[in-house]
Parts: sequence; C-alpha cells; structure tokens
Amino acid sequence: MPLLNKIGTAASRPSAVAPDLRRLRVVLTVFFALDGFIFAGWVVRIPAIKEQTGASASDLGLALLGVSVGAVITMTLTGRLCRRFGTHPVTVVCGVLLSLSVALPPLTHSAAALGAVLLIFGAAYGGINVAFNSAAVDLVAALRRPIMPSFHAAFSLGGMAGAGLGGLIAGSLSPTRHLLGLTVIGLLVTAVAGRALLRLDPPAPADRPDPDRNSNSGSGSSSGNGSDSSPRRLDGRTRRMVVVFGLIALCTAFGEGALADWGALHLEQDLAAHPGVAAAGYSCFALAMTLGRLSGTTLLERLGQTPILVAGGATAAAGMLLGALAPTVWLALLGFAVTGLGLANIFPVAVERAGALAGPNGVATASTLGYGGMLLGPPAIGFMADWFTLPTALTSVAVLAGLAAVIGYTTRD
Repeated sequence: MPLLNKIGTAASRPSAVAPDLRRLRVVLTVFFALDGFIFAGWVVRIPAIKEQTGASASDLGLALLGVSVGAVITMTLTGRLCRRFGTHPVTVVCGVLLSLSVALPPLTHSAAALGAVLLIFGAAYGGINVAFNSAAVDLVAALRRPIMPSFHAAFSLGGMAGAGLGGLIAGSLSPTRHLLGLTVIGLLVTAVAGRALLRLDPPAPADRPDPDRNSNSGSGSSSGNGSDSSPRRLDGRTRRMVVVFGLIALCTAFGEGALADWGALHLEQDLAAHPGVAAAGYSCFALAMTLGRLSGTTLLERLGQTPILVAGGATAAAGMLLGALAPTVWLALLGFAVTGLGLANIFPVAVERAGALAGPNGVATASTLGYGGMLLGPPAIGFMADWFTLPTALTSVAVLAGLAAVIGYTTRD
C-alpha cells in the first residue's frame, strides 16, 4: 500500500505547481553547471600557477589547504544561513562570490599569498555547494523522483567544459586573463539565473521524503506521510546514519578533488604528456562522470541505492589503480574515465539520503564531510607525493573508493 499512497499523492498534486518545479529544476541545473565550470577552470591552471609561485609539491598542498579550510568553515554555517534566509538567496550570493574570487589566484606570487586567496575561493565554493544541494534535495522530495544525479551531472558537464576550454587556451592565454574571463562569465550567468531563482519559491517542506524509507529504494519518493516543517530532534541512529552517508561522500569526493588538482600534473610530470593532453585528463574524468550521472536516475529506479554504492565504489577503485599506475598516457586517461563512471552517482545518492534522513541539517553534514573530502584530498595527495611519489599517492583514491563500497554495503536493510 505505501507504493499506492506515493502514486496517489503524486497524482493529486496541483498541476499548476509543475511548471514552477520544472523551472526551478532548470535554474538549479544552471548553478550546478556554473560551479563545475568555474572550479574546473581553476584546477587546469594549477600547474601554471605552481610554476608562477615557485611552490614545491608540499607548498602547493598547503596552499590548496586554504580552499579546504575556507570551504569547511563556510559549510558548517551555510545550513543555518539557508534556514534563516532561504536556500535560493544564499545560492545567488555565493555564486557572485565564487565568480569574483576565481580571478584572485593568478595575482599571487608566493605559496602563502595563494593560500590566503584560496581561503576566499573555498568559502564561496563551500557555501554554494551546501545551498544548492539543499535546494535540490527539497526539489527531489517535491518531484518524488531520484533526480539528484542529474544535478551533479550538470556539475560534471560544467567541469568538462571548463577543463576542455582550459586545455584549448592553456598555451595561448595567461592564467590571469583566463580566470578573469571566468569571472565575467560567472557574473553574467549568476545575474540571469539568480534573478530567475529568486522569483521561484522553494517547494513546501511537507514534500520532504520520510527519513525511514527503505535505503534500497531507488525511487527517491516520499512514503506519503510527510514530515513536519520544523527542525526535528534526531535520534542517535539517525545521526549515525547521516554521518555514515557523509563518510561515503567523503571517500568518493576525495578522489574527485585529487584528480581535479593533481590529475593534470601526474600526466604532465610522470608520463610526459603535452600540457593540452594533460588538461584533457580531467575532461575524460568529467565526461565519464557526466554520462554516469545522466543515467543515474534510471539506474537508481531499476537497481536501487545500495547496488549503486557498492558497484560504483568497486569500479572507481579499479579505474584509479589503472589511472595512477599505468605506464602510458592513454591507459591513464582510460583509468580516469573508468574512475569517473564509478564515482558518478555515489556522492549524489549519499547527499540525498542524508537530506531525506535529517533535512537541511543532514545535507549540511553530508556536504561538509563530502566536500571536505574533495578539498582535503589535494593537500593530502601533495604531502604523500613528497613522501613517496605522485602515482603512489594517487592510489589512495582507489583505497577510499573501495572503502566507500564496503560502507555502502553496510547501509542495506
């Protein structure tokens, strides 16, 4: 009968609401894509900025820690800001800050200065990710379909476009002009999409899924019982499950951040790839992740969440071992692509499940852990690269992806 309740509830929603929900989905998709585009545009210029600042691998790792610190601090506050001001205004403000701050790194000439400006960039990046993920979880509940992977597909598609553009212009345009161009594009997109987002009301809190639904259900839909719009006092088991899904997000996002910041350097430094080909490494990863996420809704509806978590983690582990240890550029690129396919839907499933369990606070917790993993991964890789070698350091991505698969298996009912 719960399935009948879900179908009946979805069918009984006023049809007049549907156009607003569709518009909201489009606008949020634009912000996800913009975020990926700007972030990828920055990461493909890291080798040039490393040379400009004269930083060693460990110095660069410490500078990149600025992104991590700024993002994690902001993420711990963004849940409260979203509850007070709304997810839509916070998304727009953070979009402006992200667009402005991406122009700062190429203006620095030391690792210390780079780390300082990356604090600002990281704060904006962390804030916008919690804000639009919270908005997306509410929309998933309202539409009663597991569409979260489609938003993250937009992020990956934006990342692919940003990395591809960076690879094309890496040899002809300075990092300063390139990243300033990203600022202009970001402000224009935020002005248009932000105006539309501020005109749209978030879905009613009563549309949030029941946190006690089967974790293997791929429908992403409500049980039909609804939930109270006020903050709930969570029991210990619910808190633990939110943390578990946050840890899954952390393990997989670690790999995404590591490949974004160190993938190009690995191809160029260890495999003697041309700078343009090296920049294409992240494009391969992002393209594979995009394709995986575009099919994510269908896979979730057919297979359920636990199989996606387990199979995805195992696939990513195998792909990253190939990407890190392959003796040729083309095998490494293949490994990056397989890794992207494996990681594609794990992070969106983890964040959506945490949001279903605990609302905005669950999203904030999982996002903080997840994006903390993405942003702490690069400096960790930097330190391990100094202690061992960069290829050895990158195998840590495979280890954590395998761990995510194991943890995901334990979440089954």
